[in-house]
Order: sequence, then C-alpha cells, then structure tokens
Amino acid sequence: MGVGSFLSKYIKGNLIHTFVKIEILIGLIGGFSATILFVLFDHVASFRILLYSIIFIIGMLVGIEIPLVMRILKGHVEFNKLVSHVFSFDYIGALLASVAFPLLLVPYLGLVKTSFVFGLLNAGVALMTLILFKEESQKAKHLTQFSVLSIAILFGGLLFSNKITEASEQIAYHDQVIYTHSTNYQKIVITKNQDELKLYLNGNLQFNSKDEYRYHEPLVHVGLAQLPWAKKVLILGGGDGLAAREVLKYPHIEKITLVDLDQKMTDVFKTNDLLTPLNHNSLTDPKLTVINADAFQWIKSQTEVYDFIVVDFPDPSNFSLGKLYTQRFYSSVKNRLSLNGLMAVQSTSPFVARKSFWCIEKTISSAGFYTKPYHAYVPSFGEWGFVLVGHHSEIEWKNQFPEGLKFVNAESLPAFFEFPMDMAQVEVDINKLNNQALVKYFEDEWSHYVQ
Repeated sequence: MGVGSFLSKYIKGNLIHTFVKIEILIGLIGGFSATILFVLFDHVASFRILLYSIIFIIGMLVGIEIPLVMRILKGHVEFNKLVSHVFSFDYIGALLASVAFPLLLVPYLGLVKTSFVFGLLNAGVALMTLILFKEESQKAKHLTQFSVLSIAILFGGLLFSNKITEASEQIAYHDQVIYTHSTNYQKIVITKNQDELKLYLNGNLQFNSKDEYRYHEPLVHVGLAQLPWAKKVLILGGGDGLAAREVLKYPHIEKITLVDLDQKMTDVFKTNDLLTPLNHNSLTDPKLTVINADAFQWIKSQTEVYDFIVVDFPDPSNFSLGKLYTQRFYSSVKNRLSLNGLMAVQSTSPFVARKSFWCIEKTISSAGFYTKPYHAYVPSFGEWGFVLVGHHSEIEWKNQFPEGLKFVNAESLPAFFEFPMDMAQVEVDINKLNNQALVKYFEDEWSHYVQ
C-alpha cells in the first residue's frame, strides 16, 4: 500500500477515469485471487512467491485509492473535512471488513465466495463513481461497459463458486473429495480413493485410513498399556475419534473426556456413515463426553484429575496451534495428571523436523515432567514422534496390551525408544508464549521437505 501511495503522485490525466480502472482491477484480481491460488497450489514451484505477488499487486492498487480520492475531491470539499472524512471512512471500512472476514464471511461463505463478494464491492464502486460523475462517464463510455462486464463476470464467479471450489479441490487433492467444509477454525477436507479415506485440515494430511493405526496405536497404547488401574482418560484434540477408539479397547476405562475446538469436526465424525466405521462410533460411546472448547483456556479452569492424557493436536504450523505446545500449556496440564498417571504427546517427525521434535520434548520437560521420547514409522508420514510423560522418572512396564492390535506389542516396544544418529537429540530453545520458537523451527524444517 505504501508503494501504491508513492506511485500515485505520478498519475496524471483524468483522475476519475484512473480511479475507475483501479477499482475494476482490484475487483477482478481480488475476486479471482482465491480461485487462482487454489488451482495453482500444487502446480507452482514456489507457492509463496505467487501468494506474495498477488498480495503485493492488490496492496499496491489499494494504496493508490486514497491519494486519488483526495485529489479528486480536493476542489469540492474543504481540506480539513476532506482528510477527516476520507480517513474516517477508510478506517471504519477496514475495521468492519477485518471483523467480518474471519467471523462471518469465510466461515459461512468460504474463501472463494468471499473473494468474489469483495471483488463485486470494488467493481460496484467503479460503476457508482461513473454514475455520480455523469460527465466523466459520457467521456469514456467504454469504462461503464467494462464496469458492468466486470460485475457480470464476478457475479458469475460467485454463482459458480461451489463448482469452482470443487474443481480446484479435486485438482489439489487428487483423490475424490467426498466432504469439504470451512469452519471458524479450519478447512476440513475428506477424500476417498478406493478403500482409503484421508483427512486434511488446512491442506495438511492428518490421517490415511490405510495406515492410521500405525500412528494411533503408539500414541495411545505405549502409555495406557502400563496403567491397568486407570479409570479416567482425557483426550486433547483427536476430534476424529480415532484415539478414543484405541482408548475404548481397555474395558477398565470408565470415563473419557475429549476436548476439541471444532464442533463441526466432532459432529462429522459422529454422524458420517463413511467415517463412523473407522472410529468404531467412539464419539457416541456412553463412556465418552465431547467438549468443544479451546483446550488452552479449558484446561486452566478444570479441577478434575486424569490417569492418562492423550495430546493429539495438529502440528504447530501457526501461532494459534503453537500455544498448545508451550511451557505454560504443559504446566497447566501437569495439574490435571494423576500422581502415577502418564501422558502421551504427538510431537511431529523427529526425522524431517528434528529441532521441532526435540523442542517439544524439552518444553514438556521444562514444565516439570519426566519425559521418554519415542517414534514409530507411519508410511503416510514417515518416522513420527511422540513423548511419553509422567511425574516420575521410572515407569513400571507392564505391557498389558489389548487383543487385536496390528502394530504395537511387547516385542516391538523397545525399538520405539531407540533414536539413530540422524534423529538424535539436538540443542533447541524452550517453546514459550513470548517466543513461539517451535513454530519457527517447524516452518523452517517442513518448508525444505518435499514428499
């Protein structure tokens, strides 16, 4: 925007005509921006270059708007009122848009429709400007035609946005998309390929039904098999119900509390006929209570103590998720774990994201826990890491695994705790709310990984 404001001083000639052209360009480029990004996501060498280029172009064009408006109106309004009115409407408009975008438009319309709506607003401004300045519109009738045409194109995009989204998602995800929904918190996409179901959150693969047991069995059974006396289990995250499915294999468990932020996530895995066989209807089991809340806030208000805790959050790819891996969060969780209980934390890949993995382990340890890191091979993800956590340094290994497991058993367990040199511990910072060191490690390490 600063670049646009600077360049505006070089604009000569008919300012009204230039302003109309700018609005049409913003409408068309902004309106189709989400569609372009969706379609090209998997087809460009550097997606960030494309993303930042579109942002720069739109920002530059927006930066030209205000100086042009002030120059157009300077002969019609007193300067002090001009500045006051222009900036007041600009700031108020920006505030309303910034609030409506994440809270109303994206959750209910989705990114593609929202882009077209904003594009229509800019194209509408272009047409209204020509209506207000009739003399100028008579001088350039082609601009009126272009304004109407751009509105028609954008309105057509809005009408067919669902088909555009479906087509772009089909291209991006390769397999058949059987479910997609944008919630207040994330984009949920489920795909199907023959007998395989895959869950994606914000474009990141969360599980493949073909091998998800290789993730969920180590996550749950390595710890819970050591606690034949356990009665109460807390699952943080895990809205797909797959971790809960594994916990329910222990008949001595009497109560399971599952806390997941996104109600849409838990609802679809409660009711979808393709998904409920996968989690064995765990989310509707009478032993289980689903609470849709922010785990970071929820855990601080609790007084109940649990014998086993499963922390199954998505990877720390942004600051909102990164807070769930901080020293402060683990300190809050510590008060909810019984004296002889255990906790298992999913901790990303110790091979691809070595610093991230050991940052999680070190952060948990800094909260006053004893930690025992381990890993398992999941074909869809490669080597995946976990941390077993307790109040005591020694664990009394009982290995009382339930029948029917496909991956974890007493013989395979020792290998989980052995780390070869390329996954061995490295020196890292503790992840705190005021540094979010983990998110920086994670972004850097995974950005260099090509699957």
